[in-house]
Amino acid sequence: MRKTADGIPVSVADLVRRPTRRRDVRLDAHLDDLATSSASVPADHPVRIDVVLESVSDTIVVTGHAEATWRGECRRCLRPVGGTVGTSLREIFERDPEEGATYPLAGDEVDLAPMVREAVLLELPLAPLCRDDCAGLCPRCGADRNEADCGCDLTAKDPRWAALEGLDLPEG
Repeated sequence: MRKTADGIPVSVADLVRRPTRRRDVRLDAHLDDLATSSASVPADHPVRIDVVLESVSDTIVVTGHAEATWRGECRRCLRPVGGTVGTSLREIFERDPEEGATYPLAGDEVDLAPMVREAVLLELPLAPLCRDDCAGLCPRCGADRNEADCGCDLTAKDPRWAALEGLDLPEG
């Protein structure tokens, strides 16, 4: 099943008011603007959703997993980088949702988009790296230090701070 960016509406008419009833739902959904300042899920890549919907009293409990492919750039060398994030889902949908605690059950339908969006956004890397030992770019010449040593002397002092070198501050 494929859903669009407008939402991921799922009918729960067969579950509402039938405690302990369950249904598996597997789908791919395209969610627009799924991004942080450093990583994003490309608009043409779907988020894979695999959940179980279960009726519990007057609520629907959704448990499962979501997975998405992300892209960004390395925070040190600015090369393109990407990967896959996965997140567990466990949320409650009810007719009178509590702000920040539960999601709305509107009629006989739940919209999975807000829940999935929040969960995936929390998993996107805030500072992606192409590899843990990335040497980054030289702050002097801009050369990629992963390719070769540029030879710049990085121990040289910044002349803008020279006036502070003679400053003698009391300790404590």
